[in-house]
Amino acid sequence: MAGDSLARGGFVLPQTGIFAQGTAAHHFLELDLNAGVEPVDAVASFRRLRAPEVSSGGVNVVVAYAAAAWSAVAPPHLVPSGLAPFRTVEGRDGHSAPGTQHDAWVWISGAAPDITWDHARAAMRAVSDVASLADERAAFTYRDGRDMTGFVDGTANPPTRTAPQVAMVPAGAPGEGGSHVLAMRWVHRLDAFQALPVADQEGVIGRTKQESIELADTVKPATAHIARVEIHDAAGSELAIFRRSVPYGSVAEHGLCFIAFSGDRLRFDVMLERMFGLADDGLRDRLTDFSHPVSGGYYFAPSLNALAEVGGAHG
Repeated sequence: MAGDSLARGGFVLPQTGIFAQGTAAHHFLELDLNAGVEPVDAVASFRRLRAPEVSSGGVNVVVAYAAAAWSAVAPPHLVPSGLAPFRTVEGRDGHSAPGTQHDAWVWISGAAPDITWDHARAAMRAVSDVASLADERAAFTYRDGRDMTGFVDGTANPPTRTAPQVAMVPAGAPGEGGSHVLAMRWVHRLDAFQALPVADQEGVIGRTKQESIELADTVKPATAHIARVEIHDAAGSELAIFRRSVPYGSVAEHGLCFIAFSGDRLRFDVMLERMFGLADDGLRDRLTDFSHPVSGGYYFAPSLNALAEVGGAHG
């Protein structure tokens, strides 16, 4: 629904903002199509999200669409397998992850919050004739990449050079070059977490707090956060995802905008099942005692080629 043809030499190009590093300010928008507006009717307006007033001036813009919206406008070879909306996860002990699916998701990142706010406002103006703002959140980096708990976030991320292999639908598959997106907002109970001795905090996370060294298997609890979110296939190989999470909030409410990309949406399902006690072992992520999600959506960030093809077909 957005983008111009940027394919060069036959390559499929992802939305480069997925991998952009060094951005201190972030702005997330979730949008719903207005009543009576069909996805095909919104294509022209969403193409404006690549206009200079939205996407230039030192910002990165990533645009992703819900399953229903993308499937309605894209031909089958551009629709990845497993595309589906986020469904509420009803976990153990009363813990859950609510589904708050919307039609589209926009991530704007840049050097400073005034810049990202300006471009977020321009993005809303670009699509205001067909879509309304359902939710927005400004976010920021904290203490050189740490979560507000004080622990380094995303330590196990693949390096930038190999991240596309994790985040992108592989070549030859429907939707190649695109990325499945998991967008959730988690609210922290920092006072309760920080009341724990540091050793106990480390047991909740599974890493040392200062150096971010993974605890040895002999001492790392099976309920530790990293023990629950590291998932493997039947052969024992890790099924990685590419995390781009950033903190958000005020004194009154604060937490994490959890953002992750994957070439396979089912990896998100497995991770959430393990976090909320729905896997075969019945264990729940201890971190959910100190942080709980209040939103959840699955989106698909098509390749630039796919955005151009859909835009050209419906332009």
